[in-house]
Amino acid sequence: MGPGNREDGWKGAVASTTDHSIGRELLERKRAGPRRRRARRTKKEGGGVEGPEGKRTPEWLEWVKSAAVALVLLVVIRSFLLQTFVITSGSMEDTLLVGDFLMVNRAALGSPVPGTNLRVPGYSEPRRGEVLIFDPAHEDRMKLVKRLVGMPGDTLAMEDKVLSVNGQVQEEAYAKWLDPEGDDRHPWMEWQREHLLPAEDAEAYSPTRDNWGPIVVPEGNYFMLGDNRDFSLDSRYWGLIERWRLEGRALFFYYSYDREAPTPLAFIQEARWGRIGQWIR
Repeated sequence: MGPGNREDGWKGAVASTTDHSIGRELLERKRAGPRRRRARRTKKEGGGVEGPEGKRTPEWLEWVKSAAVALVLLVVIRSFLLQTFVITSGSMEDTLLVGDFLMVNRAALGSPVPGTNLRVPGYSEPRRGEVLIFDPAHEDRMKLVKRLVGMPGDTLAMEDKVLSVNGQVQEEAYAKWLDPEGDDRHPWMEWQREHLLPAEDAEAYSPTRDNWGPIVVPEGNYFMLGDNRDFSLDSRYWGLIERWRLEGRALFFYYSYDREAPTPLAFIQEARWGRIGQWIR
């Protein structure tokens, strides 16, 4: 092949390559055309997500699905795992103060399934001395928080404000007494007669706030007391708590402020920063 033939061959090779490139580009544009048209149409119609086989899911439906999943997760967490609790009375002072916000572990003791008689079992059992949240028998729409002092089978008594369990005087650093004069009888305390030791005279039994017992806690029941003993309505008055009524174990303070302060924006200005994050004991 002479020089002229080689030059013609190169030109032919370049032309052939160019023709192939143009062909591929036209084919790609032809394939991309429908996708671009669908994308423009989707944008004009308010957005959405294209599913299998080109079926488009409206954007608002995706928001609804996301909100539904979030709501289900919230219900599961609040019903079976964790719950918040706000202190509104002083019956547990100084352990818990009015304006404390508590995080409660519901998974520990088990939780009822809403709308049924079923209960999800917990991974532990109640322990004496714990601060627990429970559903009291005398109040349908209220949750209470007290300290567990009496376990099933325990014999409890109080003499001049001093608590004894199974004959052993308890050292309760968390308990406080502010009213030395108010040791009165209350008609609610009459329930204790049914749980006195057999040797006690039920007819002569006259319990008061600071002097009562000895009583025996029956199986499946628990005895709760407030740490602020002189200003707490607790098991001394409204009786024992059944196991299924225990709903959670108080964990820590996730916020706290002085709710009784007259300061504007007390939620911020009267925050008790030192309590936040502390474990409850």
